[in-house]
Amino acid sequence: MGRIPDTISKERYDQFKVEKEVMEFWERNKIYEKVREKSFSSQKKIYFLDGPPYASSNVIHPGTAWNKVIKDVLLRYYRMMGFLVWDRPGFDTHGLPIEIKIEKEFGTKTKKDIPERIGIDKFINSCRDFAYKNIQAMIKQFKEIGVFMDWNNPYITFKNEYIESGWWLLKKAYEKGLLDEELLVVHWCPRCQTTLADYEVSEYKEIEDPSIYVKFPIEGTENEYLLIWTTTPWTLPANVFVMAHPDLEYVKVKVNNEIVILAKKRLEAVMKEANINDYEILEEFKGRKLEGLKYRHPLEDLVPAQRKLGQYHKVVMAPEAVTPVS
Repeated sequence: MGRIPDTISKERYDQFKVEKEVMEFWERNKIYEKVREKSFSSQKKIYFLDGPPYASSNVIHPGTAWNKVIKDVLLRYYRMMGFLVWDRPGFDTHGLPIEIKIEKEFGTKTKKDIPERIGIDKFINSCRDFAYKNIQAMIKQFKEIGVFMDWNNPYITFKNEYIESGWWLLKKAYEKGLLDEELLVVHWCPRCQTTLADYEVSEYKEIEDPSIYVKFPIEGTENEYLLIWTTTPWTLPANVFVMAHPDLEYVKVKVNNEIVILAKKRLEAVMKEANINDYEILEEFKGRKLEGLKYRHPLEDLVPAQRKLGQYHKVVMAPEAVTPVS
């Protein structure tokens, strides 16, 4: 197989020379292929389809590099654990950034210039060529940071195999009656002649996320509840488990004819926000006392699936997730 020259110990360390020699060693000895082949007989399988970076630039974003390194670590781990790892990277190529880049190169003023002055086929091919050059540059950089993936066979969104799979999925949804045709008022860009996503319109506005308090009935009691606060109320229909911190102080409080349990540090603020002045603290205790306490989901009458998840409706300890705020 050969050896990598002992560059580090015999001369001044040169990271670029070491990188070049390691890359050539991997390429010459087909290390990636051998790593894959070694596990072909394994019955344990891992299927990994990469979430694609967008090919609008020939330089990978630092966040994309970090993302790929983390994925590579996991794939290597599973291979070393004896799994047959099927991996396929990909690249996203559709969208306005690439089209606008090519329009600037051609000097277009309006969208009509594309069919009337440039030609649709020429414009599309220019977009594809631009994206493909960026893909090749990005693949080179991914290899340089040592990411072992199937770079000879990435999926690319402008290829027919990808586009046809999208139309196949749309057809299946249509055949199952899952598509609706409706009218919707949308924001429109007169220059690009496309709709705008909501975040593009409101990106620079300050907005407040909704938050609510929810009472979760405690199983086997009358008018006794766990008081939950959430900034994502839309997740409540799928909620399972309630988290508590084992070392924080919690209180059981009587309000009118109901009893609620909540974090002690939040008591005063919650009561003030709810305009409640008359309440009585019945008990104080550490959060670990709540572990395993069962409750009923407040939406079980509206979400049938929640009636089947009763065994999961209980309090779990999560010190890393529950923040002791005042």
